Amino acid sequence: MNIDLSPEAREYGAQALRAFESAGGDALLQRAEADPATRESLVAPVLDELGAWDLEPRGDTDSAEAAAALCRSTGYWGLPYPVAERLSRAGDIDSDGLIVVAGPAPAATIAGVDGRWTTVTLDGRRAHVAGTSGTRTAFVTSLRLDALDDAGAADVALALVLPCWTLLGMLDRAMELTIAHVTLRQQFGQPLAGFQSVQFQLTDAEVERSGLEMLARYALSTVTGPDALADALALRLAALEAAEVVFRVAHQLHGAVGFCDETVLSWLSRYSQPLRRLPLGLSATRAHLTDLLGSRGLAGLYSDAT
Repeated sequence: MNIDLSPEAREYGAQALRAFESAGGDALLQRAEADPATRESLVAPVLDELGAWDLEPRGDTDSAEAAAALCRSTGYWGLPYPVAERLSRAGDIDSDGLIVVAGPAPAATIAGVDGRWTTVTLDGRRAHVAGTSGTRTAFVTSLRLDALDDAGAADVALALVLPCWTLLGMLDRAMELTIAHVTLRQQFGQPLAGFQSVQFQLTDAEVERSGLEMLARYALSTVTGPDALADALALRLAALEAAEVVFRVAHQLHGAVGFCDETVLSWLSRYSQPLRRLPLGLSATRAHLTDLLGSRGLAGLYSDAT
């Protein structure tokens, strides 16, 4: 099984990176935080120019790979827009985007973004978003739902997988920023990168990041298969574990400055939190995956090996 993204998808992701940089790069997130109502006007024109909403990731493999590459690029810049949620939209209902929710208090990062939003639970219950209330940090807002149907089981996997690609992009950037920091920062007459303990920490973080990348490719390739939900939950679990390691190492090696808004790492870390906590955090994701699998385990790439 070839799980690499196509050259066309990788090129599309690279074009998206350049387009977001030209549109403002890191400043987009800072401007949107100051006024969440501007999120649409700041970002939508760039996405329209990229043809983002022409992608049909549910029905076309090439579109699915391009959508994943686009989500990764949005994560790299911390783009203040729910791109993965919009790309996850279900094809059988009139909706602009799909959000996976769980628990008695559904929430999503759609503050300041208009549209016809739909939610789906992990067991396939769908609802229309009838309204939102309150805005917390990182554009999170509470949702008021009107029940729709129980026909969303096939919608869940993609809506879990694409946000993991967004988080992967954030980890790409966190690693890049951290490597640049320890290369430039001097201590005891030499760059921090020259210390063996720093090299060990960076290696641990990169192992987590690169492992997540491989799992993200695999889960994308099985997103319409019989084990799609299990693979998607396994990917989310790996993404949350990788994010804990990568951001912990990045903050440790940046020191106190990594928590100041003068550094991009601080913004990325803060805006990664909704991706890491909604719809389920680490422990809840692990518990749900365990309940789903029972004693059968994951299929995986080597399930038929002898």
